[in-house]
Amino acid sequence: MPTWPGTLPTSPEGPNYQESPPNTLIRTQMDAGPPKVRQRFTAGVRTLSFTWMLTKAQVATLDTFYVTTLFGGSLSFDGLAHPRTLAATTFRFTAPPTYVYLGPDVWRATTPLEILP
Repeated sequence: MPTWPGTLPTSPEGPNYQESPPNTLIRTQMDAGPPKVRQRFTAGVRTLSFTWMLTKAQVATLDTFYVTTLFGGSLSFDGLAHPRTLAATTFRFTAPPTYVYLGPDVWRATTPLEILP
């Protein structure tokens, strides 16, 4: 399994970190009364969004990691700890990273990820 590149940061920027618990419910509308709700499955994916402050070289590393190593984000990877629990975690991209130029050799990268069960 691919591993997060060692030249990239391992902790996301704090104020822009987002996390959502898995949604494992299914809602069924009834002809009358409130919808019925049940758990569809027991293992769900947890979604996260990390923001990183990177140099131009680190953006190139992240881009190569996503496009080449992970085959456009289709593979999962290890090497990052969960930011809240610090547990070893397996991640997968849910969309391509986005890069925003902030100044000379300063870029903000946002990576939408999910934690696999």
